[in-house]
Amino acid sequence: MSSDSYRLELKVSTVHRVRRDVIDIDQSALIMRAEPARRLSHIRPLAAWTFGLCGLALYNWWVLLPLKPGLMRSPNELFSDLEVTGQPFATSMQHADLLAGLLLMAAFLAAGSRAIRGGRREWVAMVIFAASGTFGGVFPEVCADGVSAVCRSMELRFQLPLSQYLHLVAGILEFGAITIALLFAFRRTHDLQTRSAKTYRYLARAAYVAYPILGLAYLLNKLGSIPEAAFFVGFTVIVITELLERTSTQLPEEPRANEEANREYHVSGA
Repeated sequence: MSSDSYRLELKVSTVHRVRRDVIDIDQSALIMRAEPARRLSHIRPLAAWTFGLCGLALYNWWVLLPLKPGLMRSPNELFSDLEVTGQPFATSMQHADLLAGLLLMAAFLAAGSRAIRGGRREWVAMVIFAASGTFGGVFPEVCADGVSAVCRSMELRFQLPLSQYLHLVAGILEFGAITIALLFAFRRTHDLQTRSAKTYRYLARAAYVAYPILGLAYLLNKLGSIPEAAFFVGFTVIVITELLERTSTQLPEEPRANEEANREYHVSGA
């Protein structure tokens, strides 16, 4: 072998070696850039479930009522009537609503609006639902319209303090927002057979039956706490299903970085 051929072969070998070293460095850089995203992809579901479960525990404070016989004097009484200032444990219930809303909002912010393809609209609705709960805790009712005819009469004549009407608006937004979220989720998954899709379908069918019953109970001021309890259970199932979907679809970023680096390696090697 001539010296010129040897030198040429040595140069080619050196170029290939340098090239491989550069590719290895690029691959390491890609993995290092993906590391924060990978860690975040593990932290966000944990944060979402921590906030979400704590928020739901506070949201469902009403399940503790059987432990205090006499606190709810009639099935016609609404849960918001128990939060009227001056009632036993009213302040604690108001604070529970406030914290529940904040925690559920934090849960959906942690889960992210883009965790589900086509699920951004229902995410916005769920955030409004949580914010409305917080708003209702800040502005409690000033009298029990569910059991007091005088309170209802003054309420209809707009003779009550502003807090009463702000609480009513918060309640309407709370029910409306999560119902809209259910509608969006139902439409998004109507042709799927997943567990989440089936849950949304069952809840949507139940809502068609339950809303007229709730409206009738409110109009007649009879047995309002029973459909309210059923709705709160349904809302809890919606929150859990939404969080399950949003946290189970979040994938670590490191495999994507490795795949991208390997692809670049093969292209460069070619």
